[in-house]
Amino acid sequence: MSTVLHDDDVAPLRPQASDSRTLRRALTDLRVGFAQRELWALLGWQDIKQRYRRSLLGPLWITVATGVTAVAMGLLYGELFGADIKTFLPHVTLGLIFWNFISQSILEGAVVFSSNEGLLKQIPSPLSVHVYRLVWRQSIIFAHNIVIYAVVMAVFPQPVNWTILLIIPALFLFALNAVWVTIVFGILSTRFRDIGQLLATLVQLVFFMTPIIWTTDNITKNVDNSSRLKLVEINPMFHYLEISRGPLVGEHVEAYHWFIVIGCTAVGWLAALLILRNYRARVAYWV
Repeated sequence: MSTVLHDDDVAPLRPQASDSRTLRRALTDLRVGFAQRELWALLGWQDIKQRYRRSLLGPLWITVATGVTAVAMGLLYGELFGADIKTFLPHVTLGLIFWNFISQSILEGAVVFSSNEGLLKQIPSPLSVHVYRLVWRQSIIFAHNIVIYAVVMAVFPQPVNWTILLIIPALFLFALNAVWVTIVFGILSTRFRDIGQLLATLVQLVFFMTPIIWTTDNITKNVDNSSRLKLVEINPMFHYLEISRGPLVGEHVEAYHWFIVIGCTAVGWLAALLILRNYRARVAYWV
C-alpha cells in the first residue's frame, strides 16, 4: 500500500551555511599548516639553496654581505657621530641583523602568495604553509647572520650578563610577529598590488627613523630635555630592537618596551585572524 506525500508534508530543503568564513576555519588553517612542518621546512631550505645555486660560498654569502655592510656602516657613521667604535659597531651590527629579519618579513610577506601562484593552485595545502615557509626561511637567514655578532663580540667584548636569556622570548615574539605580518600584508597585497610598492617605500623610510645606524644618545647629547626621544619612541620598531639588541650587549631593557611589543603582537594577530577568516578562500582567485 503506497503512501502519498503532500507538499505540506515535505520539509523544504535549506542550503547549508558555508563555514569558509569562520574563525574556526582560520584557526584550523594555521594549525594544519603548522603540522605540515616537513613540507614548509623543506621548501624554505630549498629557497635558500636555490638563491645561491652554483655560487662559490653558497648560503655563506648571506653572512658575508651582512657583515661587510655592518662593518662599513659602523665605521663610517661611528666616525661621523664621533662614537666609540667598541660599543657602536655591535650596536649597528645587531641593529642590521634584526632589521633585516623585520624588513624582509614585511617585503617578502607582501608577495608570498603572488609569487607562489603555481603551488597555491596545484597543491591542496593550507594557506598558512606558505606563511610558515617564509618565516622559516627568514629564520635560516637570521641564523647565518647572527654569526657576525659572535665575531664582533670576540673583537669588542661587551659586559653580557644573565639578561642575555631574554633574547629567547624576544626571538619568539619576532617569529609571532613575522607570521601575522606575512598573513596581513600577504593577503592585502594579493588583492591590492599597490600595497607592496607602498610597503617598500615605508620600510626604507622607517629604517632611517629607527636607531640602527645611530643611537638615541646622538639626538639627546646636546638637548636639555628628552622631547626628541619621545618622537623616537612613537616608532614601534624602536621597541622591537630594544628588546632584542639590549640583552645581547648587556644593556638593561625597560619593561615598557616589552609591553609595547606584546601589545603590537596582540593587535597584529587579531588583524591577521580577521583577514584570514574573511579572505582566506579568495586568495587562490586573486593571485
